[in-house]
Amino acid sequence: MRLQRSRFVRRSAWLRFAVLLCFGFGGPAFPASLQEYQVKAVFLFNFTQFVDWPDRSFPDAGKPIAICILGDDPFDGYLDETVRGERVDNRTLVVRRLTSAEDSTGCQVLFISDSESARLDAILDRVKDASILTVGDTRGFGERGGIVGFVTEGNHVRLRINVDAAKAAGLTISSKLLRVAELVESKSRR
Repeated sequence: MRLQRSRFVRRSAWLRFAVLLCFGFGGPAFPASLQEYQVKAVFLFNFTQFVDWPDRSFPDAGKPIAICILGDDPFDGYLDETVRGERVDNRTLVVRRLTSAEDSTGCQVLFISDSESARLDAILDRVKDASILTVGDTRGFGERGGIVGFVTEGNHVRLRINVDAAKAAGLTISSKLLRVAELVESKSRR
């Protein structure tokens, strides 16, 4: 029963994401049954389908796409459930939990938890030359040099994307994703 429920929730979340891409993020709010970090987990999975990494990110054909979480894990296992059994470009997906940015080698997506906000600038400096899609929900994430920032307004999850940071990381983000996001620029750090 649990497996059927998780597949239903995952498919339901995928459908919601597709609707959001077609109609934008200003539409109806997510129902209370779909919590904020469940929605964000689905976004993390879907980012793997709308971002192209350079060939050097996958030194061998069998390497999985790694979605990594740095700091406290707010997903409560839902991210693991979301990617279980999924494939993107014939690659499996794995979730890794990290305790430091130095462990991010081999990650394609790096969710930087709000628990790391005091170290965010140092973390982003550490991974800026790697081909890693950095994602976070710390206030001003994109403006601080992160690539995709989640912004929650009411029951809506919106995206802010720093295209310059993506280019610097060697990543190409699909125009489909860019169309539904607010584009931001890095602010200079003092």
